[in-house]
Amino acid sequence: MPDDLPFDTSQLDRLAETIVSTGVNLAEGQHLLITASVEALPLVRRVTECAYRRGGGLVTPILSDEDVTRARFRYGRQESFDQAPDWLYQGMADAFGSNTARLHIAAENPMALASEDPENVAQATLAQAEAFRPALEKISGFEINWSIAAYPGRAWARLVFPDLDEDTAQAELAKAIFSASRTDQDDPVAAWAVHNADLAVRRDWLNSHEFAALHFKSSGTDLTVGLADGHCWMGGASEAKNGIVCNPNIPSEEVFTVPHKDRVDGIVRATKPLAYQGTLIENIEVRFKEGRVIEANASSSEKVFRKLLESDDGAHRIGEVALVPYASPISESGILFYNTLFDENAACHVALGECYKDCLRDSDGASEDEIARRGGNSSIVHVDWMIGAADTDIDGITTTGDRVAVFRNGNWAD
Repeated sequence: MPDDLPFDTSQLDRLAETIVSTGVNLAEGQHLLITASVEALPLVRRVTECAYRRGGGLVTPILSDEDVTRARFRYGRQESFDQAPDWLYQGMADAFGSNTARLHIAAENPMALASEDPENVAQATLAQAEAFRPALEKISGFEINWSIAAYPGRAWARLVFPDLDEDTAQAELAKAIFSASRTDQDDPVAAWAVHNADLAVRRDWLNSHEFAALHFKSSGTDLTVGLADGHCWMGGASEAKNGIVCNPNIPSEEVFTVPHKDRVDGIVRATKPLAYQGTLIENIEVRFKEGRVIEANASSSEKVFRKLLESDDGAHRIGEVALVPYASPISESGILFYNTLFDENAACHVALGECYKDCLRDSDGASEDEIARRGGNSSIVHVDWMIGAADTDIDGITTTGDRVAVFRNGNWAD
């Protein structure tokens, strides 16, 4: 079926090539599991073709649909909201355990469930998170090569560009996605190689200092984030435990690591809204003591944010801290995407919940107890929210208490 889209579809070809060769970096003979909404089929088809041309193994797409999802909340039995297809997620975990690569293509409307009962949405989200845990552990442990990319869904585009007609909004969102993903450049793969090298310089500098903690200071924020014992910084292209170097996020502007779950203290204020469970949570303000959230407020959807914190004990602690300069291309675009894949690459951020165990040295084969002793957090959720701004200063604190400038006025200090 030919594409009938209000933007240059040749850019989708370039994006598909970039996803397969740089994002996932699919190996010869390696299977690929794709999750995406039905609206993203033009990109799913192109990725599938690229994967087979590259010599990949079996490509298996699993597609979702907003109308089908909403039907559950409008007509489903009440007891169904505590249920999730465990068999499906266990199958995904088994596939990842057999070295199947993973790709998710984000295209869905972040506010798709805004009109549904928030209690039911929260129940269903929690049940799904619990069922997905076996697969999430393979991903968060970086056992296989994986990536997340985006397609310009029409409802998502209307949310981002509410003053434009639907076709123009979708074209503008496509343009923004292609720019952030570097597929509007003459050689996207080469552009990603240069960008990955730049991120590697930042990553290596941070690793060379072996900071014990980071201190964030800006308007409304005074937060000390202790770092896990034996942590390491990652960013851009990274090698998964199966030996394949991939870019987990297309786009990506961050370097990140594991905080110590018991050594986070102070107050932090979000600098961008968080789209979560079909609602927009605005002006989040949180106080931490010894790693745990002890106060949490928001100017809108505070109840939803508190429900997130109640997901499990680990949801009260952070599992990731990431550094992103205020001068990043996504930040400078001035666009609020209402999508974490993009918005987290516009600002420094933290994530409530599960840590990325691969950011702990010598963690391969480590038990959950050992990960916890080193400070790694465990949870069924991993939710990023943005805390960086133009006035953000960050100091690295050494094991001897000395301070080293990391960020000044929102950007790298050097």
